[in-house]
Amino acid sequence: MSVDYQKLRIIFLGTPDFAVAALDSLVQAGYTIAAVITAPDKPGGRGMGLQQSAVKQYAVQKSLRLLQPEKLKDPDFLENLRSLQADLQVVVAFRMLPEAVWNMPPLGTINVHGSLLPQYRGAAPINWAIINGESETGVTTFKLQHQIDTGDILLQETVSIGETDTAGELHDRMKLAGAALLLTTIQGLAEGSLKEVPQSAYDDAATAHQKHAPKIFTDTCKVNWLRSSTDVYNLIRGLSPYPAAFTELNGKKLKIFSALKEAGAAVSAGSTDTDQRTYLRFACADGWISIKEVQLEGKKRMNIAAFLSGYRFPE
Repeated sequence: MSVDYQKLRIIFLGTPDFAVAALDSLVQAGYTIAAVITAPDKPGGRGMGLQQSAVKQYAVQKSLRLLQPEKLKDPDFLENLRSLQADLQVVVAFRMLPEAVWNMPPLGTINVHGSLLPQYRGAAPINWAIINGESETGVTTFKLQHQIDTGDILLQETVSIGETDTAGELHDRMKLAGAALLLTTIQGLAEGSLKEVPQSAYDDAATAHQKHAPKIFTDTCKVNWLRSSTDVYNLIRGLSPYPAAFTELNGKKLKIFSALKEAGAAVSAGSTDTDQRTYLRFACADGWISIKEVQLEGKKRMNIAAFLSGYRFPE
């Protein structure tokens, strides 16, 4: 049975910039957004003032109804949600939902995820695809179920990864791909033309070795110079511009935003080579990583020439 997809009442749940593109695509397509649900404002920045999520800023700009529940199982919130009588819920980069929320609307709840599921389930699929040296990734729409990122797949779209792409650059392409795929998915759901495919159907030889995308922690970001130059280069790309790979330079934390691989003779891993004017490079297991853009602890982000012009190496 099909329904008029443009008459659907949709509740949108999301928080960061990646989710804004998807919400905007729904608004531009003329859907009725019954409400937008996002994270509560949190202290942040130098003054620790309350920071609004990117989704909240967009919702306020577009005068959309906004909910910011502290607890998703709160009875008052659930009753408020039920009263909105949504046909469908859309989740993009939001926290885990209880069944009482995701199972509420007649058409269920769909999620837009930044990978080709079942690969790269987890919080940071864009980062890990680059860190692991993938040449392609993609976006997936799927129906929410109990375990995170395990629901039946609706549609997928492949996105290529260039050899020099950073996580930030890939993020910007993928959020647009995800927004477009979301519109196609909703139309297909409303028309009854989409077939849900269990992720277990993808568990063949090609996906026997499951790759995961866990949250990025500080330890993830620290460069291990004993690794190959390719591994280090991919780590730097996969964490740029945020949270950024880092190493230590004379006892201070040095964030690395961009770099190049260079061949070279084997020397002690982690040792540096510089003319103190135009280049700074670190030795890896099989060559060099030449740093192009950095930020020293307590300083601004800058290109390597600007950094070296103001930095004094110990004698």
